[in-house]
Amino acid sequence: MSDLTQTGRATRRRVLGDAHVDRAEAARTGFDAPFQALITDAAWGHVWSRDTISDRERSMLTIALLAGLGNDAELALHIRATANTGASRDDVLEALLHVAIYAGVPRANHAIAIAKQTFEEMEAS
Repeated sequence: MSDLTQTGRATRRRVLGDAHVDRAEAARTGFDAPFQALITDAAWGHVWSRDTISDRERSMLTIALLAGLGNDAELALHIRATANTGASRDDVLEALLHVAIYAGVPRANHAIAIAKQTFEEMEAS
């Protein structure tokens, strides 16, 4: 295993939590193993592991991008990850306000609904 893969795995666990990563690894098959390797190295090893900005800032950027692009499942995942990244509910709202202006009100409206539901689920568990 390369240093990049080890770094990516550790960062992914730090941000998304052991439970999520354990589920993803248990569900990995021969079909999606190359994809899992790609995101571990590229997203988590290269991008999320950089020390130029904080996990909080990276979390806010990721949430804004996912919301703007309409990637709802990934959006909920990264909203849950705010428990580990230090991004607050106010931070999430600020990111989504930017989405409203730069990507469109319908995208932000839908993302805010996802954020509200996800935060409620986080409180309940």
